[in-house]
Amino acid sequence: MYDWANSAYATVIAGAVLPAYFVSTVVPGDTYRFLGREWAADGLWGLVAGSGPLVMFLLIPVLGAVADFSAQKKRFLTFFALLGSAFTILLFFAAPGRVGATIGIFLLAQMGFVAANVFYDGFLPDLTTDDTIDRESSRGYALGYIGGGLYLLIGVVLIFLEPFGAELTTRIVLAGAGVWWMGFSLWAIPRIPETGASQPIPQRLAHLSPVVAYLRIGFGRTWHTARRLTHFPQLLLFVVAFILYNDGVQTTINVSSAYAGGTLGLDLTVIVVAFLVVQFIAYFGALAFGHLSYRLGIKRALLLSLVIWTGVAVAAFFLPAEAPVPFLGLAVVIGFVLGGVQALSRSLYGSMIPEEASAEFYGFYSVFSKFSAIWGPFLFAFIGAATGSSRYAILSLVVFFTLGALLLWWLDIDAARASRSRWSFEGDQATVQPPT
Repeated sequence: MYDWANSAYATVIAGAVLPAYFVSTVVPGDTYRFLGREWAADGLWGLVAGSGPLVMFLLIPVLGAVADFSAQKKRFLTFFALLGSAFTILLFFAAPGRVGATIGIFLLAQMGFVAANVFYDGFLPDLTTDDTIDRESSRGYALGYIGGGLYLLIGVVLIFLEPFGAELTTRIVLAGAGVWWMGFSLWAIPRIPETGASQPIPQRLAHLSPVVAYLRIGFGRTWHTARRLTHFPQLLLFVVAFILYNDGVQTTINVSSAYAGGTLGLDLTVIVVAFLVVQFIAYFGALAFGHLSYRLGIKRALLLSLVIWTGVAVAAFFLPAEAPVPFLGLAVVIGFVLGGVQALSRSLYGSMIPEEASAEFYGFYSVFSKFSAIWGPFLFAFIGAATGSSRYAILSLVVFFTLGALLLWWLDIDAARASRSRWSFEGDQATVQPPT
């Protein structure tokens, strides 16, 4: 149900509504002066959206390590969920011309969203077993797609009807995403049991204040863990595979509306409908792939999804212009495999990391996920500019899916899961036992 809660933010604030509203309404005129230069409205939003998680990239694994050490994942989840949802509600004040205020509010909401997800994901290996983790992760994603899609549908209907005028209605929809996130979080989080056992602060840090001591422990554990990841080749193999194929997935999500509007010449109504189709079909896709992982094994289920993703990129290359039906048909396929690849990737990673450091490791996972979303859009832009057509750019995503699938094929999941017992965490130290 926390997936249900925060997905309203993902669909409305990070996805469909706020970017378009920011570009068309908040920014006055065609350009805006920011950081000493003139920016086009869409370029400024790209800068803002890409800058949001940068500070958190460094802090998230550290905060995760502190939460694991002190057994306070639930407290951290509550704090960042309420922080992010509160600032989302403040987007009601994202009025025309308030560019700086809107950017500041969005960045704080985005930081809360990213950080809260780390601690939420950190509960997954604690509350499941190797036999149930795939299905439970899939159920969470499935509920998230339904919750986010339902609120997006409500928001889109209100925006089209404009009961309070276009601008005020949009601001109400933006703030409502925060109310949805906060309300369902306050229902869901108290029902999550705190897991793990807190450790005492090491004697050599006892003279420090608790805050400073915990930060020392967090930075120390993060540093030691990162240095020792090279001792776990199967885990690293999955991480590299994930970075590659997730880059293809995230690029598809990020450029699909621009590709549909620019290259295919489709209007906004068709694009919004396609977005809603993806959300609701992804519910069934997440559940279906959770079942497939039980029947076929998680690696085969993931490989199947990547084969379909490769077909999606090829099919997108051949989509006819100004033809909404084939585009909506492809949206159905994307929705089906989107839920599967995201849910199974999260659960597979969770089954290969030590439970006593799950929040810390999911902090790294968040970094990997965001890092992997960088290179695909760059390649897309470069190939589109070089060839003069975004069709060849969308076709280039085949490379990410193919390389990711090849590395995933070589992954030994049993060996990766068995290596979890080699980790040992005490105070700010992370040590590794040699393989037997």
